[in-house]
Amino acid sequence: MKFTMIHTNINVFDLERSIAFYKEALGLEVANRHKADDGSFELVFLSDGVSSCKIELTWLRDRETAYDLGDNEIHIAFVVDDYDAAFLKHKDMGCVCYENTSMGLYFIEDPDGYWLEIVPPKLG
Repeated sequence: MKFTMIHTNINVFDLERSIAFYKEALGLEVANRHKADDGSFELVFLSDGVSSCKIELTWLRDRETAYDLGDNEIHIAFVVDDYDAAFLKHKDMGCVCYENTSMGLYFIEDPDGYWLEIVPPKLG
């Protein structure tokens, strides 16, 4: 038996803001969307155009407050071909939330507080 990862899911409070962030910060594009017939939720799958794994953003119409991420000890990791340029871009965006210089990586934070790890090719 072989399992292949196809996506990971995160819930977002403001869908369009999240889509814009992931596009600007990581170059992800909308691969497909699914809206519930009754409008109660929407799923948006983001792709890097290279790997088969996607990020599924779930938006719930009736959600009135931001999500409580608890200790926020989870993250999604991305390897980038130009680490220095990516770091400068993310610094300019104001989304770098943690730098681990001893390991040679850093984290950015999306609009909902999820952490995304950015690593150079040598660590990816």
